[in-house]
Order: sequence, then C-alpha cells, then structure tokens
Amino acid sequence: MTTIGFVGLGGMGSRMAARLLAGNRVYGTNRTRAKAADLIGAGLIWRDTPREVAAAATVVISMVTDDAALAAITTGPDGILAGLAPGDIYLDMSTVSPEASRALARQVGERGAVLLDAPVSGSLSAASDGTLAIMASGDEAAFRSVEPLLRRLGSTVTYVGGSGRALLLKLAINLSLASQMLAFGEGLLLARRGGIEPELAAEVIAASAVGSPMLRARVPLVLDLPEQPWFDVRLMHKDIDLVRRAARDLGIVLPSALLADEVLAAAEELGYGQRDIAVLPEVLDQTDGRPPAVAAAGPVTR
Repeated sequence: MTTIGFVGLGGMGSRMAARLLAGNRVYGTNRTRAKAADLIGAGLIWRDTPREVAAAATVVISMVTDDAALAAITTGPDGILAGLAPGDIYLDMSTVSPEASRALARQVGERGAVLLDAPVSGSLSAASDGTLAIMASGDEAAFRSVEPLLRRLGSTVTYVGGSGRALLLKLAINLSLASQMLAFGEGLLLARRGGIEPELAAEVIAASAVGSPMLRARVPLVLDLPEQPWFDVRLMHKDIDLVRRAARDLGIVLPSALLADEVLAAAEELGYGQRDIAVLPEVLDQTDGRPPAVAAAGPVTR
C-alpha cells in the first residue's frame, strides 16, 4: 500500500484519484470540498490544506489548471512545499510552463524531496478508464519508483528525460491537437460554402487518410456540440500561450501556433471559452475564417 496525497480534484483529478483508491491510502484536498464528496464516500481521506495532504503522504500528486494555480497550492504556510519531507516524491501532472516547473523542482529539492513533471494527454473518459498517455521527466530513479502508480492512470507511460521536458512534449501534442482541429474546421468551411452538407463532409474527411483517432473521436462533437467539454477552449488557449512562450525561449517561429492563438481568442470573444474545442469549426464559419492575419503578430524575440 502506498500513501498518496492528491491536490486538485476537478474533472481530471477526481477521476485519476478514484483510480488510485483501490489498494492505497489516499489523502486529498480541493478548493471546493463539494467536488470531492463522491471520492470521500469512496474512501478518500479529506484534508483541509495542500500542506496537510503533503505531510500525510509519501507520494504527492497535483492536477491544476495553470502556473498561477500551481503557485497557489505549493507556496505559503499551507502549501505543498511546507508539508514535504525528505525522500518524498511530488508528481505535478498539470500542464504548466516548463520554466515554472523547473523553478518548483529546485524548491522541492531544497526540502530533500523530488519533483517529477508528469503531464497527461487524454479526455475525461480516458482519465476514468486509465488510458491516458503520460509523459514524465525529472529524476529517473524517482520515476521508476512511481511508475507502477502511473500505469494505474495511463496505458502509455513514457520517461522523457530532464526536468521540464515532459511538459514541452505535452505542449507539442496540444499544438498538434489545435492545428488538426483548425485544419478540419477549414475543410468543413470550404465544403459547406461550396454546397456540401457538413455531415457528409465530416464523415468523408474523418474516413480519409487524414482522419486521425483524435479527429474521428471529435467529429460527433463538432456536429452536435456537447454541454460538457472534453477539453475547453479556455484551457487550450492557455496551452497555446505556453507553446508560444516556449517557442520564444527557443528562438523559433511556430506559424500554426500563431494562427491557433488568433482563432482561440476569437472563440473566447464569441463566448465559447467553456465549450469544447470542437466548436472551432463553428467559430471559423461565424467569422468567415478571418481572424487577424498571422503576419501581424510580429517577429519572434528572445
């Protein structure tokens, strides 16, 4: 039995924590306790602060939305850092900036503990059934010791290397995800404006050589946008901002990231921030595919 602490019991975190309850002692906390009610009923041991969760566990996991949320749960007298003990392993599975994660790794190391950045790729259903794709980076010995836990959460678990590299790879995946959705949306816009029924166009495109598993899974969402998003526009926009920051740090230009940023901004302006990214084809249709030109974004600077 492993004693696990879990901080951040939202849509993804709650499903991941549920999978770890069997055979483990799991302590947890969340900004809103009500969201953890089902988990508490299933055996999760509630603690009021991230510090208390970390102090009770030898392996601590966090899953939050962004750099600011990560800072909020890790710093201060009630933060995770204050509760860590020498030898603890801290897995942050959030999608945050590589620089924020590396800075946190140094702080964790000062307490004699180890941080692994271990972001995930996959939907809410993948979190429920343990089929996430998980990338991890940081100390390899620490990774090997928690790898069995990670394999309870993901069907693919990959060690990437030094601190921050898993996050960079996760951002690369999400850049491709956004780009594929935009290309699909442009194809539907072209077909629709040419008189082809969108259902027919979507079916043919998804069944063609360009029909990736992601695209085929999201076609039903594009044709009938769900109220409950798999991955909402606001979070994708946050990730594309992280992609652009990483590209600036590396001195490279990523044209598709610039376009994705423009279209995601337009989607938020239209009120779609909390809808699934399957709404992007509709955004292109409403704007006639005319977000501000990529060329207007200016040069990349360090």
